This record gives sequence, C-alpha cells and structure tokens, in this order.
Amino acid sequence: MSRELMWNGDNLTVRIYGQSHSESIGVYVQGFPNSFNVDEDKLSSFMARRAPGKNAWSTSRKEPDTVRLSYEDDGYHGVIYNTNTRPQDYEDLLRNPRPSHADYTGNLKYGSSIMGSGGGSFSGRMTAPLCIAGGMAIQYLESMGITINAHIRSIGSIQDDSYYSTSDKEAFLESLKEVGGKEFPVVNDDKGNRMKEAIQEAFSRKDSVGGVIECVVEGFPECLGGPLFNGLEGKIANIEMAIPGAKGVEFGLGFESTRIWGSENNDSFFYDETGELKLKTNNCGGILGGISAGIKNAPIVFAVGIKPTPSIGLEQDTVDTVSKKNTKITVKGRHDPCICPRAVPVVEAACAIALMDSILCKERE
Repeated sequence: MSRELMWNGDNLTVRIYGQSHSESIGVYVQGFPNSFNVDEDKLSSFMARRAPGKNAWSTSRKEPDTVRLSYEDDGYHGVIYNTNTRPQDYEDLLRNPRPSHADYTGNLKYGSSIMGSGGGSFSGRMTAPLCIAGGMAIQYLESMGITINAHIRSIGSIQDDSYYSTSDKEAFLESLKEVGGKEFPVVNDDKGNRMKEAIQEAFSRKDSVGGVIECVVEGFPECLGGPLFNGLEGKIANIEMAIPGAKGVEFGLGFESTRIWGSENNDSFFYDETGELKLKTNNCGGILGGISAGIKNAPIVFAVGIKPTPSIGLEQDTVDTVSKKNTKITVKGRHDPCICPRAVPVVEAACAIALMDSILCKERE
C-alpha cells in the first residue's frame, strides 16, 4: 500500500502515487487549460534525461520509464510500470534503519504500509512522476516563450561555469541551452570530465558525493508572486525541496550575499540606449520582494543543494529496533553514487510546475 502524495497549487493539482518497487508509479495532473496539447515525443525525451541505468555514474537499475498518458476526470494521468525491482535487497530496513534515510522516521509516522522496499514513497524513484507533470508544464511555458535550463554547478569542490562566475552572461546562457542535450549536464565539458572522475572515485570507494544544481528561467513575465507567504521564491522552493536529497535552495547570489557589503549586493536600475529599464547586476536572481521583475537582462536564477546519496556500500553504524541494541549495516541494492546528474531535469520540472501555477493565477484573475 502507498500514500497518495499531493501538491495543491492555486490552479494546478499534482497527485503522485506508487512506490519505488510497486507495480507502477504515476501522477494525476489537474488544472491545465483545455486548449493545451501534450507533445508526447518531447515528454519522452525529457523523461529520458532522468531515467536510471544509462551510464557509469548512474544506478545499475535499468528502467525505460515509458509514460502511458491519458486524459481522464478533467485532467491528465501518466503512469510508468516498474520493470526491474529487487525487493530482496531491502529486507529488515525497518528493523535496521539506514543512516540518513527515511526508514526510521517514515516507519515511526506511517508504519510499514508506506515504507515499501527501495525507500517506498520516499524514494528518488518518485521523481519520475514529478517529471511527467513538470515536463508537461515545461511545454506549456515554452509555448509562451519561457525557457527553463539547469546544469550541475558543482560536484564536491569541482565547479562548472555558472551564471555568477562568468562575466559574459549572454554567452553563458546560450551555452546553458545546450546542456539538456548532453549526456552529462554541464556547461564546461572539461569540468564535467573532472566531475565524472570524482563520481567514479566515490563509487570505487563505495561512497557517494553531492553537489549543487543551478537553474535559470528566461522570458518569465513581471508581477507574478507577492509579499510574505505569496512570494515566488517560496512557491518554487516548496516544490524543489520535495525532491528527495534536496537540502537547500538559494535565489540569486543566495548565501554568498551574506558575505558582501550591501553596496556590492544591491542591483542598480538604469535605462539603456533604447529606453528599456534594466539592472546593472542581477544578484536578486530576477525576483524582488517575492515578485518577478520581468527585466530582460535579469532572468530568474536559483540553485538547489543536493546531499551525497545516503545509500553507500561502506559498513555503517545503526541500531536493531527490535532487540534495542547497536549493530552494523551494509546497504544493499542499486544506487547512484551521485544524485545530481539525474536530478537536473527534476529541478527543471519542479520549477515549471510552480511557475505555470503562478501564470495561471494571473490569466484567471
């Protein structure tokens, strides 16, 4: 048995069901305009970016993640059938909880019904149905000239080129548009090769590494969001933090802005030679007071911190919750030595759901 996981926006509703090793996982999405038509080939290509088992830095669990899409009950239903499960690798995890997993807290709150093998409803596998909903939202936004592109900003201490590290923002944004078509989602391929080496080293050591994913939204209109609880940052962060393994979200310069003077952080306004209002810098990440600025040279920029995969092959300390004694655990199963490469489209998908919901608010005012 699994719980239905629901996100209720102002206009969109996303209901995800299933578990990592259940027969199927899927999503019901309500709130799309009746005029919207899904390009299923585009959706399949988007889903392939997240699919497991395709390369050396991914889990060895191979799943095609073929989406069966239908329209029913005033909304879309997308389902994926799991084809490669090994539940025997996950026996006794409620008795011997894995460090930094949801085994202990999930069982404490919900009991064994939700804590199926492979992490159950808490598994990163559940980002596949999230990507169905988000992939559709991306298509809707693209029809309005809004693009969302993300890349791995860092793995450990290895840094890719990023929005704030480059002086030529236009060249960076053009390069960022190509990342979705790459096997390894970085702007600078030389840096990407170093990241792949770091991931391979972690795998060889039966360990894991984390990183940061940067996301840039271009073409988003002005005046969406609001103060306090209605802020656009909060809406985006709410879904981004639903991604298993996400540990933090920062907008614009984020925490780096805490280390500089206000005079350095402030984004000055100016009119260019054509009379168009612009910002001299974009440390705010395209959002001021929780409201989208919609300024051409100030796209929405945010980043998501992803922790190292908690499932590692090294022996670790844990407890036996039945005997009440300390014990050891060696995690079995098939796991990514780094979540980041496959999480890039998930970050884009989560962002798209939040932004589409905000746009529908304005359209339906």
